[in-house]
Order: sequence, then C-alpha cells, then structure tokens
Amino acid sequence: MSFSSDVKEELAKQISKSRHCQLAELAGIIELSGRINEKTNGLELDTENLLLLNKYATLMKRAFGTDTTKALDEQDTGKILAALKITAQPVNRQTADGLLLMQTCCKRAFIRGAFMAAGSISDPNKAYHFEIVCHTKEQAKQLQELLCGFDTDAKIVERKGHYVVYIKEGAHIVDSLNIMEAYVSLMKLENVRILKEMRNSVNRKVNCETANISKTVNAAVKQIEDIRLIQKMRGLDDLPAQLREMALLRLEYPDAPLKELGGYLDPPMGKSGVNHRLRKLSAIAEELR
Repeated sequence: MSFSSDVKEELAKQISKSRHCQLAELAGIIELSGRINEKTNGLELDTENLLLLNKYATLMKRAFGTDTTKALDEQDTGKILAALKITAQPVNRQTADGLLLMQTCCKRAFIRGAFMAAGSISDPNKAYHFEIVCHTKEQAKQLQELLCGFDTDAKIVERKGHYVVYIKEGAHIVDSLNIMEAYVSLMKLENVRILKEMRNSVNRKVNCETANISKTVNAAVKQIEDIRLIQKMRGLDDLPAQLREMALLRLEYPDAPLKELGGYLDPPMGKSGVNHRLRKLSAIAEELR
C-alpha cells in the first residue's frame, strides 16, 4: 500500500469516544464526500473507498445508532443533517458550523474526517506533500484556518475547478499527522526525515571537502608551473635563499598542503608564511611571462 493508504488505514481505526467529536468527524466526511440519493432522498457517501465507508459506518452507528448497510430514508437523513447542522444543499458543498468546532479535539476530528474523505499524502521518500481537495473556496478557507490554528503553513491553490488545501514543509506535515492523531505514520515520516537530513549533511560535507581538495590541487599545480617557468627563464639559483628553498620544496613535494610544506622548513613555518613565499614566486613568474 501507499503511504497515504497507510495513514488512512491508521485513521480509520481512530474512533473518538466523545459524541461531539464523532459529529465533527462525520461533518468533515459528509461535507466533502456526502450526497443525497435522488430516489430515496437519503444520505449516502459518494465513494468506493472501503476504509472511508467503514469509518463512516462506525461513526454513524456510534453517534446515531444508524445502520448504513441499509439505505437511509428522508426522515433519518433530516435528523442526522440537523445534528450536524447541515441545513443547505448540496451537502458536499457546505462548511462546518462553528458550534461543531468549539473544542480543540473536535477541530482535530473534523480535519481527520476531511482528510479521510478527500485527502492524500505523498511518499516521504520521494517528496513532502499533504493535501485535501475541497469543492468550494469557503470549504478550503475553513480547513486552512483550522490547520493554521495548529501552527501549520497550510496554503490554497485552485486546481481543475476545485480548491486544494496543501502543505509542503516536511515538519508541518508531521504536525498535520499529529493533529489527526496518526502517531504511527508520524513516526515513520519522522524517521524518513531524519535519514534524509543525515544524508544531506554528509553530502554537503563531502562536497565541501571535495571542493577544498580541488582548490588545493589547482593551487599546487599553478605554483609548480610558476616555479618551472622561473627555473627555465631565470634559474632558481638567482632567487633569494628563502624563495629558492621554498621553490625546491614545492617541486619535491608537489602534493603537500601548505601546513605540511611548512613543516619541512628549518625552522618550521606556518601556512600563512608558506603562502606568502609562494605568492612572491608567483609574482616573479608573472613578471617573466
């Protein structure tokens, strides 16, 4: 199964004990995936997702004692919609009544229901992306406000006539899983994030070291070219003793870094002193070119 399916499977088992949270979660499901059957005028879900259907059935049984394996009639539907404070049609284009979302636990439940009905989350090994697809801009704004209320950076984009509430930042997707109480999936995502950060840190270090090595090698090649030019055009014996000593050392140890090169001098010299003498040799070579 996909990571998104794993998350939904975990959420399908997450059943709130409090009726007010059950109502909030049902509102999230129905307002994004519900519909009224034109023949029976009964409430039903517009989905073939078994996880969602089973979660819906469990919540309806707990909250209303309703058996969703049987078609709901118009009277039962009216009672359920009244309890969920859904007073307009179509049911899947409404926003949740604020009275259903008074408590933090109910906000969590509503977001959980909305995600079960119309959400998805990408495989964290490939990319970080969390989204819930809404039918109207008002639905999207309400979801965005709820998610941002938990300090996530939720945004909205219009896509093919729908409004998508999405989160791209990995840490905020972790927060969204925490909001919905998908703790097993949260730990899986966190493990992936930690491994990614470790790999990126190692890669940055390797790249930095590679760049430094390349810079050192290029500098040494240039120094040797300069010394060879002086040797050819002028001769090294004509150089001051300190520069002649440095030139001969560089030719003898072409791969040595500056610190190591300084250790061969008597007395030993630091990197800055070695670099200073090599720069003088480079300046002499430039004059001869």
